[in-house]
Amino acid sequence: MYLMITAMKAQIESIPCKICGDKSSGIHYGVITCEGCKGFFRRSQQGTVSYSCPRQKSCLIDRTSRNRCQHCRLQKCLAVGMSRDAVKFGRMSKKQRDSLFAEVQKHRQQQQEEKVGDDTEKGREPQPPGEAEPLTPSYALSTNGVTELPDDLSGHVNCQTPVEGKANSAIGGFYLDIQPSPDQSGLDMDGIKLEPVCDLSSDSGLDQYCCYSNGDSSPPDSDLEHLSENICKSQMETCQYLREELQPSNWQTVLQTDLDAYQKKSQEDMWQLCAVKVTEAVQYVVEFAKRIDGFMELCQNDQIVLLKAGSLEVVFVRMCRAYNSQNNTVFFDSKYAGPEVFKALGCDDLISSVFEFAKSLNSLQLSEDEIGLFSAYVLMSADRSWLQEKTRVEKLQQKIKIALQNLLQKNQRDEGILAKVYIHSCLQLPL
Repeated sequence: MYLMITAMKAQIESIPCKICGDKSSGIHYGVITCEGCKGFFRRSQQGTVSYSCPRQKSCLIDRTSRNRCQHCRLQKCLAVGMSRDAVKFGRMSKKQRDSLFAEVQKHRQQQQEEKVGDDTEKGREPQPPGEAEPLTPSYALSTNGVTELPDDLSGHVNCQTPVEGKANSAIGGFYLDIQPSPDQSGLDMDGIKLEPVCDLSSDSGLDQYCCYSNGDSSPPDSDLEHLSENICKSQMETCQYLREELQPSNWQTVLQTDLDAYQKKSQEDMWQLCAVKVTEAVQYVVEFAKRIDGFMELCQNDQIVLLKAGSLEVVFVRMCRAYNSQNNTVFFDSKYAGPEVFKALGCDDLISSVFEFAKSLNSLQLSEDEIGLFSAYVLMSADRSWLQEKTRVEKLQQKIKIALQNLLQKNQRDEGILAKVYIHSCLQLPL
């Protein structure tokens, strides 16, 4: 009986979450959902929670937008049948079980057909049944790079986002600027189509980012305006929480009982918890990068190098949005937490530096658009080791820098703000 239930659960998990499309973890409150939507629905049923929609009560709820409107997310949960009184797994009627199995079979068949079609199109041998790639790529923290990113990023343009609660970590696995070459960092270089080094005289699709159409040393205003709008839009689409949702008044600060529980965790358990949260944040950064004009046109090697070297840096930049200067806390695990929460990690200097950085960047009071452009500037750093088309990356970063300068001037920032912003592009963390 146990084996049957285990097998059935594994099949159910092949179906994406009915709410947001992320990888599901089973049937929760009567519906196949991910851990995130399960937890959200559970919290929505506690006490007299009241949500409101700041828009038209018709927000799209998917893997990247699910945290932006709690009202519409709850309405979708209810619409697909989630209920506290829903029948639990194991007590389904025969009709319900048959319906569920039919859906599982249909979904697996669709997966296999899509896989065969993709393999045929790419000239590869299709994988046999039962060996299909997972629905959601898992990005895991490691000791030899920032994250374990998929080799073929272009193959995951429509990939699912954060798998809540799943990450492989190693104690001390947070590295910001240790950059092994792609062939030394566990990547299958045979699976990557390496493009020739940038030829500025070519007519490739990225020339608009390498040499400007007006022939000058700076890009035309129309290009800058388009890039700025693109990056700002990408920032809004890939931030885990809207700024208004991060208001400290909306969340509790860690209570003494919570603090005791965190500090009693083993070092490994606490690192694992942090790894889950950081990995989730990194995946949003990956989505952010893929939406920046010019990034996906870089060669595959350079996309991976930039993300491995810079994604965690962008996570720290974004952290300033979730920092409360009133009591030196950051948003962590659904509460505002101070440095003492992370004591079990055994790296007080690192935690102190992280909080100091968040405090310092937060003091600049950057707007959402400014944070987006600054994040893109940090991510597209042309000084990363192992870049193959450094000139292209330099041109793209320079274009982003000018767009950021223009935005700061437009927002009537004082002249010293630019220097302060660029100082923060060098993260001084004790590793």
